[in-house]
Order: sequence, then structure tokens, then C-alpha cells
Amino acid sequence: MDIARYSIKNPVNIWLLVIVLLIGGTLGLSNIGRLEDPAFTIKQVQVVTQFPGASAQKVEREVTEQLEIALQQMPQLKQLTSISKPGLSEITVEVKPNFDSNELPQIWDELRKRLRDVTSILPSGSHAPTVYDDFGDVYGMYYALSAPEFSPQELREFARIIRRDLLITEGVAKVQVSGVQQEQLVAYINPYQLSGLGISFPEITALLGENLKPFNGGRIQLEGRSLRLIVENPLDQIEEIYNLTIVVPGTNQSFKIRDIAELKFEPLDIQPTLIRYQGNEAITLAVSALNDVNIVEVGKRVNAKVADLLNELPAGITLTPIYDQANIVDESVKGFINNLIMSVIVVTLTLMVFMGWRSGVVVGSVLLITVMGTVLIMWLMGLQLQRISLGAMVIAMGMLVDNAIVVAEGMMLRMKQGKKALEAASFIVKRTQWPLLGATVIGIAAFSGIGLSDDATGEFLYSLFAVVLISLMLSWVLAITVVPLFGKYFYKVEQQSDTQSGHSAFYRGYIALLHSALKLRWITVAVLFAITFIAYASFGLVKQGFFPPSNAPIFFVHYWGPQGQDIRETTKKVADTEKMLLHFDEIKSVTSFVGRGADRFTLTYAPQQPNESYGFFLVRTHQRDEIDGVIQQLTKLMPDIDLNADFYTERMQFGPGGGAKLAARFSGPDSEVLRQLAREAENIMLNDGKIRDIRHDWREKGLVLNTHYDSVNAGIAAVSRNDFAQTIQYASTGLELGRLQDGDYSYAITAKVASSGQSETEAIENSLVWSSSQRKYIPFRQVSTGLKLENEETQIHRRDRVRTITVLADPGFDETAGKAFARIKPQIEAMQLPAGYSLEWGGEYESSRDAQKALGTGLPAGFLVMLLISIVLFGRVRQPLIIWLVVPMAAVGVVTGLLVTDMPFGFMSLLGFLSLFGMLIKNAIVLLEEIDLQIKEGSVPNEAILSASASRLRPVALAAITTILGMAPLLSDAFFADMSVTIMGGLAFATLLTLIAVPVFYSIFYRLSYRKVKVN
Repeated sequence: MDIARYSIKNPVNIWLLVIVLLIGGTLGLSNIGRLEDPAFTIKQVQVVTQFPGASAQKVEREVTEQLEIALQQMPQLKQLTSISKPGLSEITVEVKPNFDSNELPQIWDELRKRLRDVTSILPSGSHAPTVYDDFGDVYGMYYALSAPEFSPQELREFARIIRRDLLITEGVAKVQVSGVQQEQLVAYINPYQLSGLGISFPEITALLGENLKPFNGGRIQLEGRSLRLIVENPLDQIEEIYNLTIVVPGTNQSFKIRDIAELKFEPLDIQPTLIRYQGNEAITLAVSALNDVNIVEVGKRVNAKVADLLNELPAGITLTPIYDQANIVDESVKGFINNLIMSVIVVTLTLMVFMGWRSGVVVGSVLLITVMGTVLIMWLMGLQLQRISLGAMVIAMGMLVDNAIVVAEGMMLRMKQGKKALEAASFIVKRTQWPLLGATVIGIAAFSGIGLSDDATGEFLYSLFAVVLISLMLSWVLAITVVPLFGKYFYKVEQQSDTQSGHSAFYRGYIALLHSALKLRWITVAVLFAITFIAYASFGLVKQGFFPPSNAPIFFVHYWGPQGQDIRETTKKVADTEKMLLHFDEIKSVTSFVGRGADRFTLTYAPQQPNESYGFFLVRTHQRDEIDGVIQQLTKLMPDIDLNADFYTERMQFGPGGGAKLAARFSGPDSEVLRQLAREAENIMLNDGKIRDIRHDWREKGLVLNTHYDSVNAGIAAVSRNDFAQTIQYASTGLELGRLQDGDYSYAITAKVASSGQSETEAIENSLVWSSSQRKYIPFRQVSTGLKLENEETQIHRRDRVRTITVLADPGFDETAGKAFARIKPQIEAMQLPAGYSLEWGGEYESSRDAQKALGTGLPAGFLVMLLISIVLFGRVRQPLIIWLVVPMAAVGVVTGLLVTDMPFGFMSLLGFLSLFGMLIKNAIVLLEEIDLQIKEGSVPNEAILSASASRLRPVALAAITTILGMAPLLSDAFFADMSVTIMGGLAFATLLTLIAVPVFYSIFYRLSYRKVKVN
């Protein structure tokens, strides 16, 4: 089919296509979903099982092991990791990456079924496992609510009101409230008075349980109506509890609760978590949006609702964004759109300079239509505007004009020779449409490794492949339809007998250089192979990386006090650290979390699980560039706050693979041997001198006070373990007797020993234990052999059911993780491991290896497509062989660019390197096809190589220049910087390869000598 002729003969249809793409693109741009980063599914759930009173070893053996055996039988399972703590089992289940998000609910249902089946064999006293499948929910709008002049109860009520109204805001999915100060109703009871009356705690518990629940009074019929009978709820619940009467069993003696107890509302002694913002107590509200919505619009509605609520609530309340994804996305998308516009302008101006204003308008117009059409198709496909998809447009910018340049250039030259627009367009489109299609598919196939990668990194970067696929295919369609029509409007027919006469000095210089290379072809080939060998040999000098730190001016500080430290002591240390942080002029705000990490406010942040000795600081600076300097100062100052603690800093990360950059995992059966191996690895890292923040995840052993239940004497006195345990709770943190419901808040009713001036250990030793059988109290010392301090494991980590300890660290400030890893890897691998123990590497090395492995699974198919197309297009072997000989040489420009700019070769650089293959092959195909066509049309082979190369000089050079200039705006973006350098440096040299190396190899393969050929 003569597509160009159809386009020129039917302009209405082509204009209809143009209008649809432009209007549709404009409509899509205003309605398309917007995100900060592309979503990738966290294919994990947490299974949490409580086993109160059990040691970590007992939890591991009797709960964690049983659950892991059941879960390991799931065929979808990729990995099991678990932490067994005193009284608690935490198992993280990760499924294989090939399951997408739509399949996960069914997998989690199967997981729950397996857990239900195994619950019956769990030990007595353990709770049923709880599955948290919203583990990966992201709360992108994160606020701190503080009101220094109001009480914690009032602050809690304000949070409740705000949460209620935010939940009904359009586009909001969830609102998570954290940091609410938990309260309890404490009953202070004198144990000796209780003993004298002969009343036990189980009897008080039963009394409260019977009187604090809602009562159903039944119903009666009155004059044909049904009336529900109610028992009126008391107006004052405390007074109601005070007036409850208890009768001493076996007697007619009775008394009221007020006679034996004093009731007080008090904060919970051990708060689950405490949050502070800018030095004040705070509550966080974490807001998540529905899927596939425009987060910017949702953010505007949420902020408007917040402003209305603050006007209605009392003065003195502040609700400050800790992390406002909507605002970040808005600024990010605007910035990228500006980069996109700048790229279009730069590309268009470049074309005008080198091809004339007419070609600049033609190709620039087609570029704009391609971009708008790409946005339209993205919108229809459900793709969103975010960092990766917008970056992909900029990356594809130079490649988008390749097809249009080839057609426009050919049409313009034919018309200069006196051919009419219809004939010129028809000739050039027929001549190039299939080579251009093949080259376009090859360019797309170069990115196919991303599209076919089934891990989190592939999912994160999928939109890069999708946008390149859409935009390049659309560019080919528009090049063979719209360019001929626009060329007809703008190009003029000229009568120029010798098209070469107007060639510039640049052309003549190129031909002279090419002729010299062809005359000295073996020297040229030797030089090419030599510099290629040097480039690959120099690759070891290039810094290695994975994903760079985020653009956000945010970093984290992790505080780890001694294992077993009370949360109240941790709170004091966190407050001291917070004061020090706020003294830095570079720091804008500090949000502190005690006892656990923040809510997951971005996909790349993994919250730390609850631990009383842990503190987390989310620190925002004024500028991103200030972070490194602040971190280096903090590293020196923070240890002075708590000499017994560990402080670690962490940058926010782009993409998957956050956490410690260096990780060595030792696995084996014995905890003491594992700890010894960890100490040895830590010493190696310490002796390195540069590596910092060295620690391991088992932490120190914790201290416990063993109360030593004397089973013999207790048996004689008829005291059960439960009676014994209740006495210890009563004499220490308090014994829960029941719960009091007040609206949507539930208070624990806790019995505590009335103040007696004793220490906590003395209170335990002097306490009385209830004997259920004898119905009397027995002295504690009579049923205990005494109190004794002991140590125990507080965290037992397992990986796929094997105990595993992980040594964690980060590289020095002036080096990459790859460089530090290369130094310590041989030393740690040289350690002598006992039989039954193994070493495995984690951290950035593992994340990068897994991502590259997943990428590698898709690469063979992509390269096979590229190879097959290159063979099918020519129907011969020599031309594809020339192409694939030249492809590896692109590494010269890549290595040079990275070394000159001192950029690391990360995962994005790898993608850029692979995309170079597609660009280079595409240009080489067009050149080789032109050489073959000229020879077929009767040109002398020697002259055909020179003539075809000259005719391809401007399209190839312009494609390279426009791509390089189009990539320039991305140099300022941390995420795309190394990829930009890779493509810019690689493409600059790849252009030289196309214009010099391809003709030289062609002359060698076809045995064409230039020793006696003169340049015309």
C-alpha cells in the first residue's frame, strides 16, 4: 500500500487523526492520574501471633515453627522470615514475584485457611494468628496534629473528629491515627485489706464483666405495640463501678468496690508508641487515596477539608503536613512537564538550525502530536503520570524524531531535485517504511527486559517500557502519514541539478575522514577494538550503584537504645536528640517516633516493627543538598547524647531496595555460634576504617527477673501458675480486671497495689498469692524460691525456617556501596564457618543482583527479536553481523561519560546502556539499507558506501544531537542523572560508530578496497 500517497490524497482523514490526538492528549493531560512514583505491589503479609508469658525460644519452638511448617507448603511462597520475641511471633510471608496484585487476595485467603487449620495444634495460652494484608498500604498525605495548650484527651477527640470528616472526603480510602495516648482506669487496692476480706481477683473480674456490658431487658406488648425494655446506662460510669457490691462467698458479708479500691484515670504505663512534632507531643493522621485517582486533586480536597476543620475547632490546634505527596507530585509533574516542553523546544530549534525552518516546523509539529498522542493512549490504558513515565517521554524524545527526520529529509531532498511532493513522499516512504518499522521495533525491544521483568524493580519501571512502546510506534505511524502531508504544505519544489554542490565543509570533512578510514580500514578496526578493550577494562574504575537517594529533602535517624530499655527511658533520649536536631539551621522540621517507626508514607520506606528501645526521626531540611553535611555533623554529635545507644542515619531511597546498603547473613542452628560469627564480621568491618553504622539485627540479650515458681510448695498450698502470675502482674504493671467502653474508646480496668513505699521488687516479694482451692491468700515467698536476674534472647530471627543473624552496615560518606562491598567481601568470605552454617549476602548487592536477574530473564527474548528483525530485514547474514559487531563498542562512550562525570553505574544506567543498543542498531539498519539500495540501483559499491553514508549523515547526526539535548534536562534529576550520562556519552560515540565503523566493516565484509578510489 502506498501510505504516503493515501495521506496526501486524503488530507481530511490525516487531519482528523491529528485533531483527535491533540484534543485527546489535552483532555488526557487534565484527567490522567498523577503519582510521585509508580506503584509497585509489596507482595508480603505479616502473621502476628501472641503467646503471653512465653520466652523467645518457647515462642520460636511452639508457635513460629508450627506456623512456618504450614506456610512453607504454599506453592506461591517465595520466602519466609520471622522474628520470635518474648510473648510474640512475627512472620513475614513473601510470595513469588510472578503473581500480580489481582491474584494476591486469593493467595492471602489460602494463607488464612492454612493458619486456621494449624491453630488447633498451637500451645494453650497462645492467641489465634492475625494476618495483616494491608502491610504495603501507603499513606501519602501524612499530618502531625499538635495542640500544646490542650490535654491528651482533648487532642484525641480532635483527632477523632478530623479522621471522621476526612474519611468522607472524595478519593480518600483510609485514615490511620497513631500516637494517641492510651489511658487506663486504675483501681488501687490494698492487698492486705483484700486478704482480710477473702476476696479474689477472679471474683472482682466476674463482677465487673457482669455489670459493664449492655443489658437486654426483653420486650412487652402494649396496646398492640412492641416495646423494647431497657436497663438505663449510668450517667457516671466511675460512680457506677464504685457502687458495685460484692458478697464474700460463704458469708452474708458484703461491701462495695469503693470500700476496697480507689479509681483513677491514668496514662498507660507502657505506651505502644509516642510521637512528637517540633518538640511537642503530637498525633499523626495518615491519609491514603483510592487506587487510580489523581492524587493531586485528592490532596487539594483533603487540604481544603483540613482548613475548614481547623476553622471550626478551637484556636491553638495545628495540623502540619509531615509528607504531602499531593504537593510533591504536583511540583514533580509540573517540573517534568516543563522539562518535556523544554525538550520539545530544544529539539525543534535544533532541527531548524540544521535542517532549515521548514523541516523544523514539520518534524517539531509531528513530535508535539506524538507526545500528545502518547498522553492520550496512556490515559486510555490507565497509565499514570509519574517520575518514570514522564522520564520515559524525555528519554524517548530523541528517538521519536528519528523516523520523522528520515522521511522529512528524504522528501525534502527529492523535492529539491525537482520531484513533486506526491512523488517525493511516495518514493521515500516506500523506500524506508519497513526498515524504519524494523528499526523502531528493535528500539522497543531494547527496553523489553523491563517490560518482561517480574520482580518489584520491573513493576516499578514497567511504565518506562510501556511509554517507549507507545511513543515509538506512534512516531512511526505519524512519520509515514503526517510527515508527507505536512511536507507537501511546507516544502517547495526546486530545480537543483547537483544536490552535492551545496554541501558544507562539515559534509566534505566527514567524507574525507570516512575515506581515510576506509583506506586504512584495518588500522581503523584495530583502533576500534583497542579502545573497546580499554573501555571494558576500565569499567572496574566506574563506581557501582543501584538506585540513587531521593530528591526529597528528607533523611532518617534511627536510635537504638540497649535492648530491653524501657520506653519511658527511650522517650527521654529521643527528646534530647530532638532538641539537638532542632538547633541546626539547615533542619526545617523534626518528627519523632518512640517505640516504632512512622506509618508507610511512601512505598520505598519500610516501617520498623514495635520495639521499646527504638526511636525514629523523620528530618526535613530546607534543601536536598544540605543533607550530607548535616548527616556528617550528626554522626559526630549524636553518640554524646547516649553512649550506650547506636545512632544510624539513612537517606530516602528511589525505588525498591532501601535499608542498610551492606548486609552479611549467617545461618545455622546455634544462637551462640551465630553471635560469634556476627562479632567476627563486625570486627572486619570496623577494621576497614571507612564503613559506618555497623550492627546486627539480633541485638544484645535482654535481662529478665525470674520469679521462680516453686511447683512443690505451690502444689501443697494449692496455688496454680495462673494464681501466681496474676499476683506478679498485680504487684508490677497491674492486673487487667476488665474493660470500660466510652464511645469509640476502650479503657482497661487495671488493679494495682496501693502505694506502700516499697520498691517494685519488694512489692513482689511481699505480695500475697490467692489459692483458689483453699480460698485464702498465701505469702509469695512460700511458693517461690526467690527472684533472680537472668539474660535471654529477645529476638530470634529466622529465614526460611533457619536461624539467621544479619550484620548490617553502610559505606563511608565518600564511596558507593559497591566499592565498600568489594573490599569486605573477600575478607568475610574467608571466615571459617562451622559445619552446618552458611553465609549469604544481602543489602544493595542482593537487591541489584535480583533486579538484574529479573531483567536478564526478559533480555534474551528482546535480543532474539532484535536479531531476527535485523536478519529478516536484509535477508542476509553479513549486514546483521556488521551491526552486532558494532553494538558492544558503544561501551566506550558509556564508560567515558561515567568516568568524566564521576557518576555510578546503577540500575538505571544499565537500562540506558541497553537502550543504546536499540538506538545504535536502528541507525545502523537505516544506513546499511541505504547502501544496499544504492548498489541495487546501479551505483558502484565503493561509491555507494560513501554516497549512502553522506546521505545518512544529517539524519543520524540530528537524531543523536536531538536525543542528547533532549536528555539534558534530566541531568538535574537524581533518579535519571546516571542514565542520562550513559545515553548521552554512549550515543555520542555510537553515532561515530554508525558513520565510520559500519561503512568500514561493510567494505571489509564485501572486500571493497579504497586504496585507488578518489573522493569526488
